[in-house]
Amino acid sequence: MAGRWQWVATPPPQPGASRSVPRRPLPYTGPPSYPVPPRWGFPQLSWRWPVSLGRKAKPKPLDQLRMLARNLVATLWVTTAALGVAVVGEGWRYVLLILSRSGALSRTVVAFSDALVVTAGVVSGLAALASLVLAVLWVLRARDVASVVSGQRPARSVRDVLIGLLVPGLNLAVAGSVLAELEHAAARKPVDQRPSPSRLLLLWWIAWVAGELLFAVVWLVTIFGTSVQALANGVELHLLADLVAAFVAGSGALFVSRVTQLLEPVDPATVHRLRVVKVADAPEPPLRAVRTVASPR
Repeated sequence: MAGRWQWVATPPPQPGASRSVPRRPLPYTGPPSYPVPPRWGFPQLSWRWPVSLGRKAKPKPLDQLRMLARNLVATLWVTTAALGVAVVGEGWRYVLLILSRSGALSRTVVAFSDALVVTAGVVSGLAALASLVLAVLWVLRARDVASVVSGQRPARSVRDVLIGLLVPGLNLAVAGSVLAELEHAAARKPVDQRPSPSRLLLLWWIAWVAGELLFAVVWLVTIFGTSVQALANGVELHLLADLVAAFVAGSGALFVSRVTQLLEPVDPATVHRLRVVKVADAPEPPLRAVRTVASPR
């Protein structure tokens, strides 16, 4: 009787443990549906670069120089266009002054001429002020980039550059010198060589000096000139000053673009490769002696 029994040892039930009951699998009824759009899930960031998820990097000096140069060139060309309109308005005003000597003028024509001159003067003045601020920032940033590219330490401090660019009278000589030094460093010329301004910079320098002197003369004529002849002379001086200022702004835009391009790293993809197409007036190359069969090798 004892041989019919089989004893099986099992662990005692633990307190709080529930007896596992096999669950019957439910039939598939389709994808899940929600009463409202679910707000859980992973963010859709697979299309972004990994660096964009981190902290934004500080722009490099060369990138800042590109941005300043782009904005400065745009404002300089706006200044040039506004000064060109001012030149046309001053010329028209001078023609009206000549015509007024022999008869009365139309009030509408005179009002339109005055509105054209005033509008062009306001726009050119605001654009010139913005160009001046951007030009100072561009010069300071270009000096930093040029010192790194050429390995030359700037000869002037930032304080001396600001004083030389912004102080009237002193900037007649210092502004051109600062730009000549910047152009010298941007062109990677030797340190022991004296900076020599290019033709573009020399023309800008001459126009800059002439424009500042004309501005002072116009200011004096406007304040102390009250006669009809003084007013006519003032119109001529305004026309000449606007013309010189337009040349300063246009040549300045070309100079900024040129120096910024010199400071840019050379891209091998943009460099044109040279190849020999034709050789003219070259001497014939000497021919080797013909070796016979019996000649030693």
